Amino acid sequence: MTTRNIGEVILDVKNISLRFGGVKALTDISFDVHEHEIRSIIGPNGAGKSSMLNCINGVYKPQEGAITFRGKTFSHMNSRQVAEMGVARTFQNLALFKGMSVIDNIMSGRNLKIKSNILLQALRIGPAEREEIVHREYVEKIIDFLEIQAYRKTPVGQLPYGLQKRVDLGRALAMEPQVLLLDEPMAGMNMEEKQDMSRFIMEINEEFGTTIVLIEHDMGVVMDISDRVVVLDYGKKIGDGSPDEVRSNPDVIRAYLGAEH
Repeated sequence: MTTRNIGEVILDVKNISLRFGGVKALTDISFDVHEHEIRSIIGPNGAGKSSMLNCINGVYKPQEGAITFRGKTFSHMNSRQVAEMGVARTFQNLALFKGMSVIDNIMSGRNLKIKSNILLQALRIGPAEREEIVHREYVEKIIDFLEIQAYRKTPVGQLPYGLQKRVDLGRALAMEPQVLLLDEPMAGMNMEEKQDMSRFIMEINEEFGTTIVLIEHDMGVVMDISDRVVVLDYGKKIGDGSPDEVRSNPDVIRAYLGAEH
């Protein structure tokens, strides 16, 4: 565990319930996230983890509850509002532009930062050209940080899966988020790729000061890099605390060992 300067609550999830027809995806979920911490959400398959992230970043509208971000409370925000407030997201199933280069995929994360109108952007004249140069310089820094300089102009679809995950992370970083939501960033990776991704996550947290909310199945990774962990099972919260507290929680042990509920 790191010794960073953990701040006040930046994100507060209160009594969130989400249903699809008669199916309860989430039931009365509450937890908070402090500024600068790495906060993990874990649980067996079908526990409601991705649904929870989808409520935070405006993809789903919960039937009950509210989310407070930097002191402002919302029953629902749309995805654009969330992004404009400084929350970025990576996806379990990569949503990259496979035919576009690495640099152009990461540049797409700068869209909300671009002030010039679309015609000036297309013509690349005057202020639009100067603005694009600034944005490209920022993107180049991300490419260096993620150690993917050799692939800058490669179409993303030609890259191995682990590197595509890195590009997805880069695109989210290009938004300069205050809070970064990572949905299984290490799924499908080998041990070496997981170690690299863990290192990048910790460096983003420490060097950029970015608050991170992480869904991850690899318990070793979660326990190594998280400040606090919330545990979901069948859409309900069954544990919340430090890695050591969660690791020794009987309800969590039962859920992971598949004991009868």
